[in-house]
Amino acid sequence: MIPTVTLNDGTSIPQLGFGTFQVPPESAVETVSTALEVGFRHIDTAQGYQNEAEVGEAIANSGIARDEVYVTSKLTNSMHRRDDVLRSFDETLEKLRLDRLDLFLIHWPVPTQFDGDFESTWKAMLELLEDGRLTSAGVSNFEPDHLQRIIDDSGVTPVVNQIEAHPFFRNDAARAASHEHAIAVEAWGPLAKGEALKDEVLQGIAAEVEREASQVTLRWHIQRGDIVFPKSMHRDRMTENLAVFDFELTDEQMQRIDALDKGEDGRQGPNPNTFDRV
Repeated sequence: MIPTVTLNDGTSIPQLGFGTFQVPPESAVETVSTALEVGFRHIDTAQGYQNEAEVGEAIANSGIARDEVYVTSKLTNSMHRRDDVLRSFDETLEKLRLDRLDLFLIHWPVPTQFDGDFESTWKAMLELLEDGRLTSAGVSNFEPDHLQRIIDDSGVTPVVNQIEAHPFFRNDAARAASHEHAIAVEAWGPLAKGEALKDEVLQGIAAEVEREASQVTLRWHIQRGDIVFPKSMHRDRMTENLAVFDFELTDEQMQRIDALDKGEDGRQGPNPNTFDRV
């Protein structure tokens, strides 16, 4: 059984989900169908992934009740203006074949675009909550000052902040700022693009607990309280990634993994302060 995390709006979200970043459209139906078959009940996609329609097809064909699958999508960077937010959300629902989305995120703040105004984007996201078609609204890749700006401007706190986080880049400042506002942290890139699987410290701990390095890394995330999205297109690896709730890491093992952090040098994705692709 996958545990859930209670969000600050009173809803709950499965702590382990299936990520679809870089799952190509031609493979997405089969891949997401397999993920649902092995037991995932939380699917994370995005407008920018270009696979929402295929994700929706897999969910529709799964035979699983709608309320048993938690679905997240994200607003693409070119759609930050109010009317574009509302229109693209309609398109997302249509592609996903859903009449309600569990969670919608601003994918990136892109602070150097749109005259630096992502506060208006956040207010448009909040409009989507009003008619019942969106259950929860959050953000992704928001730095501490980005969070403070939208909270001060709107008076409404996001339910989650999905940020890059893995043993080599704990992203402590963004995590701390999120937690300060009771915002749940979602970790993307949790296995550091596969680097975690090759790390000697993680391999050593894996040997100690008789698990795989990937499972140890995911367990580290889980024990930190993060919501996490491992991605694999292989059934056996998907099953392996789900098997992280029947063992625990000791405090000493957690500290050894914490010590792998390289700070900003460990970041693998774009820096949210400068990322401007629209």
